[in-house]
Amino acid sequence: MNVHDFKTQTITGQDKPLRDFAGKALLIVNVASKCGLTPQYKGLESLYKKYKDKGFEIIGMPCNQFAGQEPGTEAEIQQFCSMNYDVTFPLTTKIEVNGSGKHPLYAYLTGKDAGFPGDITWNFEKFLVGKDGSVLKRFSPRVVPEDPEIVKAIESALA
Repeated sequence: MNVHDFKTQTITGQDKPLRDFAGKALLIVNVASKCGLTPQYKGLESLYKKYKDKGFEIIGMPCNQFAGQEPGTEAEIQQFCSMNYDVTFPLTTKIEVNGSGKHPLYAYLTGKDAGFPGDITWNFEKFLVGKDGSVLKRFSPRVVPEDPEIVKAIESALA
């Protein structure tokens, strides 16, 4: 089992199998529009633009579990991201990343048998997935997208 065995829903509600990302490096991020870390959207979009033609993708997964910082509808989230940060990478419908309603992908990413187990601590926690669907790295919400550690890990995953 790997990340490619799961599916999400696009922010407009279409099923999106993650196997569609096979052969690409993928950064999975739980995002929120009303968080002190929301400006990370700018860095994420910058990474996406820089590496998307080299086989890199980002999936932003809105989540309202941390201090209610993603209260809007999917349409409001999409509009906010587009208008304020020119986000062009894919976003999903709102999900839960912790607790009994945890999305199956996050159960896999954070479960006791995961490579990087443990609950999500806040918005903008990041998982780097290799071209083969294996989880390569987990980054704290405080590690900004343009941090050299993330850039180096992405470039290594793309090599």
